Amino acid sequence: MGSCFQQPRPSIEDDSAVLFSTSNSPEEYSTSPSSSFYQPTPSPSLPPQRLKTTCKVTVRNLSYAIQPNTSILSHLLHEPKVPLHILKSVSFEARDSEILAVVGPSGTGKSSLLRIISGRVRDQDFDPRSITVNCHQIKKPAQLRKICGFVAQEDNLLPLLTVKETLMFSANFRLKGMSHKEKEDRVESLMDELGLTHVAGSFVGDEENRGISGLDSTSALQVIELLASMAKAKQRTVVLSIHQPSYRILQYISKFLILSRGSVVHYGSLELLEETINNLGYQIPTQLNAIEFAMEIMHPLEDSYSNNNNFLPSVEDAEQFPDLRCEKVGGVEHQQHAFFLILYEIMVLCSRFWKIIYRTKQLFLARTMQALVGGFGLGSVYVRVRKDEAGVAERLGLFAFSLSFLLSSTVEALPIYLQERRVLMKEASREAYRISSYLIANTIVFLPFLFVVSLLFAIPVYWIVGLNPSIEAFVFFIFVVWLIVLMASSLVLFLSAISPDFISGNSLICTVLGAFFLFSGYFIPKEYIPKYWIFMYYISLYRYPLDSLLTNEYWSARGECFSWQKYNNVDGDHFSKCLLTGNDVLKSRGLEKDTRWVNVGVMLAFFLFYRVLCWIILSRRASKTTT
Repeated sequence: MGSCFQQPRPSIEDDSAVLFSTSNSPEEYSTSPSSSFYQPTPSPSLPPQRLKTTCKVTVRNLSYAIQPNTSILSHLLHEPKVPLHILKSVSFEARDSEILAVVGPSGTGKSSLLRIISGRVRDQDFDPRSITVNCHQIKKPAQLRKICGFVAQEDNLLPLLTVKETLMFSANFRLKGMSHKEKEDRVESLMDELGLTHVAGSFVGDEENRGISGLDSTSALQVIELLASMAKAKQRTVVLSIHQPSYRILQYISKFLILSRGSVVHYGSLELLEETINNLGYQIPTQLNAIEFAMEIMHPLEDSYSNNNNFLPSVEDAEQFPDLRCEKVGGVEHQQHAFFLILYEIMVLCSRFWKIIYRTKQLFLARTMQALVGGFGLGSVYVRVRKDEAGVAERLGLFAFSLSFLLSSTVEALPIYLQERRVLMKEASREAYRISSYLIANTIVFLPFLFVVSLLFAIPVYWIVGLNPSIEAFVFFIFVVWLIVLMASSLVLFLSAISPDFISGNSLICTVLGAFFLFSGYFIPKEYIPKYWIFMYYISLYRYPLDSLLTNEYWSARGECFSWQKYNNVDGDHFSKCLLTGNDVLKSRGLEKDTRWVNVGVMLAFFLFYRVLCWIILSRRASKTTT
């Protein structure tokens, strides 16, 4: 698997880098200091063999165009769509042990080119005839993603993992044949090679800790030196984009590909560019290097390159150019990533989730304080509710408000889910692990955490209010509160999978919860709900827990009277008549049977249903992700 790095920027705006490797040679998997763990594990089904680690990428006549967005008026007028050509017949070759720099003004297609040759485009946008790797025709972008890495200016990392933990997480999935100690040695070796040992315990991934963006010239030079040394020592093929490289950086770059308006205006060494400029009758000023001056004479360079027709030799001419002859090494077709066992994936993902929860102190503290304050706050409002007609109404109001409070309490997890989704899409699209493993691990880790939250809410509110005093009713109350929180968590997880951003997701969650509450039967009895809205009554997340709480409270008190009316007869005797029993309260909600466990089953079904929907949506997204 190819390593990938982002090019640092002395006055760079959109730099990115691609590094290719089809290596699976035995020596590449040693734990020597010069090894990294970004190579695929050899397939156990193939016999051990020593393969060369070279990787030559050839691009021939690559063109790329996009369809611009058109207005509604254009559709009505049936105006033809004019495609916007980003790249036009681009040809070049990137060899192992060399650095190829893609240069050009902003908007010339540099980033698009790197995304294409690293496989970060959709299948329908990929030309299978334009790219070969070691004479192997690349038919799908996924093949390129198997053998190369790509890091753009903005990468997605989990901010609450350290540098070492981030690398160890990758090693756990990529180096499954190694022991834990060997993986740690490989990570230590890689950090030492990249100069990251001193920040191994620092958190990565957030906006304030981007170590490769906007560096000074000295740091930029150090990273270029690192890339050059790795390219030569490990025979890697490096392609990067850069703006205005300094004189000292130029000496580490083997070849330059200069683009102008999507077309190639120069491909070759720096000396060849200087010769071309001199042949055009220009003299490079002493204060500028050849690349900087080339940016100022793009039009003459376009004409010169077009006239010379400097394209690469074809594959059929390879025998005439021995130095360009393709070597049949490390077939791309066989570099299929093998999935880990699902239990191992879940174990590793659980470990990551636990670390994230433990380190998200603000969210952890907010959830616990929210549960405690909510429990004691509601209890202080409904202190020792009486067993009369007014108390029945108060209990119903307590249950309804508790439902609204608990179901809306998980909204604050939305930004965390959205941030993790970006990382998940990147990792799942590269087949690091299954999305099902991710969701199972998420469930396993959050079950006990949400149970603690449920306890902190349920215990104070139950005994302060003075609900059903039986232990069975108390345990069932806690269980229902836990299921409510779990349902809410699944709903937020599902809506985070379909929401583009936090604002849209928050609005969607509020709208859905509001609709569920409206049709729960609390505001509008089932008999009065319009027929075309009756389906909302059955899918409402409020209905089933509300019925469960009412049944739990009154089923054992069906014969207990909550409202009396006194009478006097003609003899002056006093007697009373019961007007409202526990059974009457249940009948008013249509609860003539003990449906507590049926409702529990429905709540569990909702919990699983929304997670299955989330799995479907995320799987669909991952299949279309090209990052």
